[in-house]
Amino acid sequence: MAQARSAQPAVSPANDSFLGYLTGFLKFPNLVWGAVAIAIAIGIYFFANSNEALMGTFWVLGLTFGFVLQRSRFCFASGFRDIFLLSHGRNIKGIIIGMAIAAVGFSALMARQVPNTALGILPPDANVLPIGWHTVLGGLLFGFGMVVAGGCVSGSIYRMGEGYVASWVSFFGITFGVLAAAFTWNWWWEFSIKDGARIWLPHLIGHAGALAVTLIALVVLYLAVMWWESRGGMVVPDHPFTGEPEDSFVARVRNIVKRIFVHGWPALLGGAILGGLNFVSYVIARPWGFTGELSRWSIGISNGLGIGPGELAGVDALPGCTLELGNDGVLHFMLFLVIGMIYGSFIAALFSGEFKIRVPRQRVRFVQAAGGGLIMGYGAGIAMGCTIGA
Repeated sequence: MAQARSAQPAVSPANDSFLGYLTGFLKFPNLVWGAVAIAIAIGIYFFANSNEALMGTFWVLGLTFGFVLQRSRFCFASGFRDIFLLSHGRNIKGIIIGMAIAAVGFSALMARQVPNTALGILPPDANVLPIGWHTVLGGLLFGFGMVVAGGCVSGSIYRMGEGYVASWVSFFGITFGVLAAAFTWNWWWEFSIKDGARIWLPHLIGHAGALAVTLIALVVLYLAVMWWESRGGMVVPDHPFTGEPEDSFVARVRNIVKRIFVHGWPALLGGAILGGLNFVSYVIARPWGFTGELSRWSIGISNGLGIGPGELAGVDALPGCTLELGNDGVLHFMLFLVIGMIYGSFIAALFSGEFKIRVPRQRVRFVQAAGGGLIMGYGAGIAMGCTIGA
């Protein structure tokens, strides 16, 4: 849901000189701490890049993903909640726009990877995964879990950066849930996953046809959301920007800084940027993901303790957000992506003045966050993806 943002200017307008600008900057601790956080992020980038260029690249991608999530308050759970409970589609329209942009980019890349769809091969790392009863149940469990936990993965990530303790509890619950899925993976493999159909639309109607069908479906869905909003009489406008008079160059720069770092972004803009970033991520290595890396952490740690789930049937033959065996060591480019998302949202929260340690007043919220996260993680594990994964 759209939330009001602070109208406090990013810097003092008292003096247009560089010294005046710097003095004004130092009057706002959130900006100073934000600058310190960026300096630390730069240091981590050089460390990651010294190990492997891909690690440094995905660290920057993670920071950008997290920054955009926090600035636009982009949450899949609130998107579906708001349209049904409040009859407004701010977030869900942003989700649709992001999917459309990613679909165009993915289609172009996959057409280059697999120009002849008649050969029956699949594009590498495209998350074309088996569907079956595991998908249905996993999706239902994930949806139920995010309601109990109070947020989906994307919402939990940016709230972790904002200082929500319950979101951190949910994050660890998701991690344990993915591990629980690993212990039951072989049963699910035999029951449903092994024989599940891997449907890729270009195999059926070609690249152009698949893109056309996808975009038409998204346009229809966008129009349906607009109709639902009109029917409910609840259209929530974006919070208006309140800047200072742009009577000088420095004043204009201050307003730009405020628009980026302080004022909330429209969900449509956030969705569009996230869709584009997802495409960039796929071009570099693989699409935006989350579940696979958490499984790598949890399974790797459990293996180190001698209590791991053992061999997981078929995972080596599946791409994307499937469970990973955790044998790749500590440093991995997806590690930097996941941690980068949390840290990027933290940077955004510092600059906007929205960072604050928030401990739930009721202890039951800890149980809900942990239990909901556990259910989300298990559902994501058997369905092989979450709202920002597959």
